[in-house]
Amino acid sequence: MTAVDGDRVASDVYDARALQEKWQARWRADNPFVASEDPADDRPRRYVLDMFPYPSGDLHMGHAEAFAMGDVVARYRFQLGENVLHPIGWDSFGLPAENAAIKNDSHPAEWTYANIETQAESFLRYGVSLDWTRRLHTSDPEYYRWNQWLFLRFFERGLAYRNEGLVNWCPKDQTVLANEQVVQGHCERCHTAVVRRSLNQWYFKITEYADRLLDDMRQLEGGKWPDRVLLMQRNWIGRSHGADVGFAIEGRDEPVTVYTTRPDTLYGATFFVVAADAALAEELCAPEHRGELDAYREQVAKLTDIERQSTERPKTGVFLGRYAINPVNGERIPIWAADYVLAEYGHGAIMAVPAHDQRDLDFAWKFGLPVRKVVDTGDADPAETGVATAGDGTLVNSGPLDGLAKDEAIERIIGILQERGTGHGAVNYRLRDWLLSRQRFWGTPIPIIHCPDCGEVPVPDDQLPVKLPDNLKGADLAPKGVSPLAAASDWVNVSCPKCGGAAKRDTDTMDTFVDSSWYFLRYCSPNHDTAPFDPEKVNTWGPIDQYIGGVEHAILHLLYARFFTKVLYDMGMVSFTEPFSRLLNQGQVINQGKAMSKSLGNGVDLGEEIERYGVDAVRLTVVFAGPPEDDIDWADVSPGASLKFLNRAFRVMVQAGAASPPGTDPSAGDLTLRKATHRTLDQVTTAVEAYRFNVAVARVMELVTAARKAIDTGPGAADPAVREAAEVIAITLSLVAPYVAEEGWERLGHTGSVAIGNWRHPDPELLVRESVTCVVQVANKVRDKLEVSPDITEEELERRALESERVQGFIGDREIRKIVVRPPKLVNIVVG
Repeated sequence: MTAVDGDRVASDVYDARALQEKWQARWRADNPFVASEDPADDRPRRYVLDMFPYPSGDLHMGHAEAFAMGDVVARYRFQLGENVLHPIGWDSFGLPAENAAIKNDSHPAEWTYANIETQAESFLRYGVSLDWTRRLHTSDPEYYRWNQWLFLRFFERGLAYRNEGLVNWCPKDQTVLANEQVVQGHCERCHTAVVRRSLNQWYFKITEYADRLLDDMRQLEGGKWPDRVLLMQRNWIGRSHGADVGFAIEGRDEPVTVYTTRPDTLYGATFFVVAADAALAEELCAPEHRGELDAYREQVAKLTDIERQSTERPKTGVFLGRYAINPVNGERIPIWAADYVLAEYGHGAIMAVPAHDQRDLDFAWKFGLPVRKVVDTGDADPAETGVATAGDGTLVNSGPLDGLAKDEAIERIIGILQERGTGHGAVNYRLRDWLLSRQRFWGTPIPIIHCPDCGEVPVPDDQLPVKLPDNLKGADLAPKGVSPLAAASDWVNVSCPKCGGAAKRDTDTMDTFVDSSWYFLRYCSPNHDTAPFDPEKVNTWGPIDQYIGGVEHAILHLLYARFFTKVLYDMGMVSFTEPFSRLLNQGQVINQGKAMSKSLGNGVDLGEEIERYGVDAVRLTVVFAGPPEDDIDWADVSPGASLKFLNRAFRVMVQAGAASPPGTDPSAGDLTLRKATHRTLDQVTTAVEAYRFNVAVARVMELVTAARKAIDTGPGAADPAVREAAEVIAITLSLVAPYVAEEGWERLGHTGSVAIGNWRHPDPELLVRESVTCVVQVANKVRDKLEVSPDITEEELERRALESERVQGFIGDREIRKIVVRPPKLVNIVVG
């Protein structure tokens, strides 16, 4: 192993470990990537942010890809001479730490902060261009104090409230689970079957912002955010236009309202369905059917929403012994409770139109309910085929709507409902309010005190943060059906801030998505102690110019962060309504065609790969493997080949540095190599700005080959064009291989970091090609290649092609039917 000799690596042979030791020490001492807050610094500001990691252990291959991609963006901006904010922190609350504490009979903080330090060292080794002065951890009281402060501001604005609601409940972990934590009906952590349970929980009223969350996406279109992410968010919010329709219920004074997107099909409603787990089902159920309903609800409680809405499950339900009255024709229709209707959708009840909705039709066939076609789509009658016709068509069997098309019929029926006072036009959303209560210890305590006389009382701001008790660990945190905080009696029992009487703290903690909904704002002023952040600094740096992270966060994290930003905008704390101007999603690192898994035995250890090939080779490999959004199969890539390339690039830089001094005028150098160098600059710039980092690496590889050729068989290492090429190699490689780039830059005689402000701009004159190769095809086969001017006209190119002796020989006596000319690169001659 080559030794480190002072500030230089003694050998001219590329030694990854020696370079890592040298430059890690240098970067720790110099901290070159600190963002400037100097008002006199007039460089353009750029905020580049990676989605922050969870400290579940050391960095893994997923981190290797995500942070390599983000670092390309940040380092490019540093190279352009911009004032870049590229911070780091840890999303350090969450259930894994709590489970580890239970297993090890320790406090969750021990596991959490030990893992953070491990990851921090790995980030330093990985050479990511981070501003370490802004480091934060969401489990620090200095951070979660402001979670609580924001909660109270939301509470004051009516955006935080407590309500009874159905939740996903894990019987083993004894906690509420968000929808994304339920995988195929089981808890993602312990794989226990999840059940539905009614609990009094805290919510954020995100539905208040549904329209703005949808409409403001216009700011993110045009390639700023991936189209698929925008579509996923739109579908999650699920805005639809239709009507609220009131159905009178026999024996009930008040009608029951249902929402429908197809009020034109009201004449086809032949039965009425209530969500089995909705309070309305119990209210409408006739006494003699109560036992049947209770038994059915026990079955439904074991199903997730996804399972309930699956079209593949057989339909189940119970008749409630009551009837509704169809408001348009007065028909008496039976009321059923079923699992395929969700309590959270619309008003928890639907009118069933089986002819034109497949789930309704399946239910009708199962229980022998009538089917009436009211839209003629040209297809066979669903009552006979069992296949619902959901398309548009002409209304039939619908009284005053007969003969009308869908849109006109909807308008007409809404008018009729409004005239009769039985309905009106309405907008509905799939989005539901954000359930943020968690029955866990390792999270932000909810800053509410429950007083028997005063009700829900906010903790005064000057008493924040409400810190987690430090005397609970291990068995104290084991699931008990309520939050572990309930066991900390000294912590729970307090005086009411209003009346001074005996009261109790709320024992739930907040969903960790709260932490990640505003952390990017805290980075702008991480030590601010009078508010969550300094608005002036946030409005100077924000919104984030480039956000990088996995597509698995495409819905909830991004949606919640957008929601928080809009509330903060309304509070006058930020000047923008969208937090992330541009979004880049990276794919996953898989192995042998499958996600890495211990059970499959196909895991790849990042530390072992770095030890074997070095950081630069691993980073180069993940960036070169394909476009960022594509998955990388580690079985198909070769870090060994990357290492060989880095050796070649390093030798070019070392030889050029030894042969000529910095500042050598390149204009007298080899013209062919100079053109290759400037084409590389132009193409790398274009590729990086288009997120095609793999293309950028390919162009640098080509330049290394051209420089190597010039050294070995051309003018030699002393040629000024070789030095120019070597410097561009160092500058461009610094985006993906920082160690070899820094060492190469130093060997080229430069002081200071290659990473800061050294980007070169191509000379336009050297980008002009004196000639290009034009392919001439006859009968779709290449018959000749011509060297022509780049600006050759269509007429001249056609003439040159037809004058070619080789082309004339292939045409012979055959008739020319057509000539396609695409100057300057193609002529295609079609012959008979």
